Amino acid sequence: MPTVEIIAVGTELLLGQILNTHGQFLGRELAALGMDVFYQTSVGDNRPRVIQAIARAWERSDIVILTGGLGPTDDDLTKESLAGFLGLELVQDEGSRRSLEEFFARRARRMTPNNLKQALVPKGGKALPNPNGTAPGILLETGGKAAILLPGPPSELIPMFQDQVRPYLIERWGAGGQVILSRVLRLAGIGESDAETRVKDILDRQRNPTIAPLASGGEVTFRLTAKAADQVTAASLLDASEAEMRGRVGEYIYGADRQSINEVVGDILTRSGLTLAVAESCTGGLIGHQLTQRPGSSDYFMLGVTAYSNPSKVKALGVPEATIRCFGAVSEETALAMAEGVRRAGGTDLGLSTTGIAGPGGGTAEKPVGLVYGALVWPGGREVRRWEFIGTRPIVKDRAAFASLTMLWSRLGALGRAAAEPGATAPKGRPD
Repeated sequence: MPTVEIIAVGTELLLGQILNTHGQFLGRELAALGMDVFYQTSVGDNRPRVIQAIARAWERSDIVILTGGLGPTDDDLTKESLAGFLGLELVQDEGSRRSLEEFFARRARRMTPNNLKQALVPKGGKALPNPNGTAPGILLETGGKAAILLPGPPSELIPMFQDQVRPYLIERWGAGGQVILSRVLRLAGIGESDAETRVKDILDRQRNPTIAPLASGGEVTFRLTAKAADQVTAASLLDASEAEMRGRVGEYIYGADRQSINEVVGDILTRSGLTLAVAESCTGGLIGHQLTQRPGSSDYFMLGVTAYSNPSKVKALGVPEATIRCFGAVSEETALAMAEGVRRAGGTDLGLSTTGIAGPGGGTAEKPVGLVYGALVWPGGREVRRWEFIGTRPIVKDRAAFASLTMLWSRLGALGRAAAEPGATAPKGRPD
C-alpha cells in the first residue's frame, strides 16, 4: 500500500488565523482507504520553503497531496513550486481555460489576465475540473510517484477529492484493499503513568492493532488502530484488543470515541432516575453548562447555583457563616455544606459542589492557586475530594469540572450503575 504525505500551503495556517481542517479531512479519508499517512506539513506562501517541503515529501512518500496556493495572485505558488522542483515547464490547459471563461461569462464578470494563471499545469500533468470554483486541481505522475494538488476552499477541495481523487487512488494505487479503523478508550480517575504501567506489556507487544496513549484535560485516552482487509475483520481486532485493555484498566474507562464524561453521567442519571443539583464557586457554572449540553438533561439536572461570593454561599445555599469563618470558603467543610445546601434546595437525590482558587491571584502558602475542593452528597453518604491543579485560570476551571464529574461518575457506579443498565429491575430514585 502506498504511503501518502499531505502538505498544506498557506501563511494563514502558520499564523493560526485558520485551522488546517484539510489535514483532518484528508487523514480520515485516506485512512478509510487503508492508506498510510506518516507525515503532514504546513508551510507558508514562500516558494523556497514550499519546494523544500515538496522535496522532503517526495523522497519519503509515494503520493504527495498539496492543498491551497492554486489561486490567481502572486502569492499562490504551489504548482509553480512543484513544477520548479520537478524541472517541468507550466503549460496552459485548454479545458481549464475554457472553463474559466465560461465561469466568468455566466456571472457577467470580467476575467482579468491573472486568472489565466489558474489554467496552467506542469507539463505532463492533468487538470482536475473544479465545478465549484476557478482553481482546477492537478494530478501529476512521474518516476513512479504522484503529486495531487487541491484547491484551498473546503467547498472545492472536498468534492474534488471525493469525486475525482478518491476514485483515482482506488483504481491506480489499489487503495480500498484495506481499511483502517480506530477506537478511542477514555479513562478518568487515573494518571497517564499509572494507566500506562498497567498495560505496559500490551503496549510493548502491540502490532495490529497499534495502541497509542495520550493524556489531556485530566483524562487519559488509548487510541486503538487496526488495519485489515475489511471492516468486519478490523472491528474484530479492535474488539479483542479492547477486551484485553478493559481487563487491566476497565474500572477507569468511562466511554469510547467521542463520548464525553458529562454525556456518560447524563446517561447513567437518566437510566437510574436519580436527580442532581450543583453548587459551583470556582468553576463558575461550568459543570452545570456541561451537564446541560445533553438533550433531555432536565430529567435529572434540577438546579444549578453559582455562588461565587461568601454571602451568596450563605444566602443561597445555607452554608453556616461560622463554617466559612472557621475553615474558609475554600475548604472541605464549606464544600460539603454547599453540596448539602444545593441538594436541599433542589430536592434532589444528589448534590455536587466545587470551591477553590482558580488564580492567578488569591493563593497562599497554605491554600495555593489551583487548590479545589469537590463534594458530593447523597442520602446517607458524602464524599469530599481535595485537588491541586497546575495551570492558568481556564485550565484550573476545566480540570476542576472534569474531576468533579469524574467523582460523580465513580460514585454513580458505586451506587448501582450496573443495576441501572437497560433491562435491569433496580428501583428508581434513592440509591440507598
